[in-house]
Amino acid sequence: MDVLSDAVAAMRTGRPHSSRTVNVAPWGVWFPASDGAGFHVVLQGSAWLMRPGVAEPVRLGPGDVAFLAHGPGHGLADHPDTPLQDAEWKSDGTWAGMPPGPDPAPGAQTLLLCGAYQLSRTRAHPLLTELPPVVHVPAHVGAHHRLRGAVDLLGAEMADPAPGSHAIVPALLDTLLVYLLRTWWLQERPDAAHGWAGALRDPAVTAALRAIHGEPAHPWTVEELGSAAGLSRAAFARRFTALVGQPPLAYLTWWRMTTAGRLLREADAPLRTVAEQAGYTSEFAFAKAFKREYGIAPGQYRKQAG
Repeated sequence: MDVLSDAVAAMRTGRPHSSRTVNVAPWGVWFPASDGAGFHVVLQGSAWLMRPGVAEPVRLGPGDVAFLAHGPGHGLADHPDTPLQDAEWKSDGTWAGMPPGPDPAPGAQTLLLCGAYQLSRTRAHPLLTELPPVVHVPAHVGAHHRLRGAVDLLGAEMADPAPGSHAIVPALLDTLLVYLLRTWWLQERPDAAHGWAGALRDPAVTAALRAIHGEPAHPWTVEELGSAAGLSRAAFARRFTALVGQPPLAYLTWWRMTTAGRLLREADAPLRTVAEQAGYTSEFAFAKAFKREYGIAPGQYRKQAG
């Protein structure tokens, strides 16, 4: 396992959805705040993305992707001055698009691909919480091939559904989310030497994170993780703490508890099994650690999550 895949898996809940809409100028849509995350891709034409309290709107051109990881309320329109109407939602939770205006002018159409993810923020990973309000990935020629490939496949499947689309579209949405995060953290992030952008680029820290996420139940020591990273204990601890934002064993404990919470939500395994997978040989010790972290006993947490 790797940290990016795990971060997405730990937060994702429910089924993602998407819509492909044609909007004829003038058009403007208001998307209310939500607990999930959403994205907009301009397949043709252009659009402006606006947020309350932010003076400068973001212009989206053909091929541009905008990802809103924190679910803020925002507007999308053909022009910043166009009045916004509340998004019209269909029964499946997707956006229906704006009704065509009278006699639209040639070239005044905007083709959009929009989607949303249901995310649990109870144990949000820093890879998502540290994202800016809007992740804007411009369509650079010759760049982001895999992200573009995922967008093209999703757009084609939405434009021409066929047998199997019901299974293909959610898988492509999950793929798109991972490619969006990878593109931002590994290619677009301006301060790549710091924080999680630096952690994902640092071979030593990445090796330690891979070890933790690959075997969270292993009784890791700082020395062992430093050895996996190819550094001395002290040098590794300093580098890991500087980039990840917490010491190695603190992150290990946090991830173990995050893993345990997901297992309690999604599986019916006995508490003993959950404790073992979280690195605890004693169910009592696990319950104590879990309650210290979540403020609630594991069994009660499972009942509430169900």
